[in-house]
Amino acid sequence: MQSIEQRIANDIAASTVQVRAAVDLLDGGATVPFIARYRKEVTGGLDDTQLRLLEERLRYLRELEERRAAILASVEASAITIAASSAQTASVFASRSRAATRETLRAAEADCRGVAISGFPGH
Repeated sequence: MQSIEQRIANDIAASTVQVRAAVDLLDGGATVPFIARYRKEVTGGLDDTQLRLLEERLRYLRELEERRAAILASVEASAITIAASSAQTASVFASRSRAATRETLRAAEADCRGVAISGFPGH
């Protein structure tokens, strides 16, 4: 996957070095007009239009990346919850299954005792 700088460089027809320099200036608090007017040498000559587009795309792609990270974290948390719930459910079914088996065995033992004491039931 391309980095944010690479994607922006492709979008505004500039090099990644130019984009990185502009991003550093923007992150440092410089405005687009200031960069376009006084820091052209740092950005390799990016013009006002390219810088505005760069600023918009940077904001958009960073927000998109934040949302993506939040969604992945949520999905991961859900998967952990589902796995824990599945394990708990399996444990409950296993307990119920053991309990049902014990009940069946007890009933069978009682039937056998009844047969041994009184003969066959119904006779």
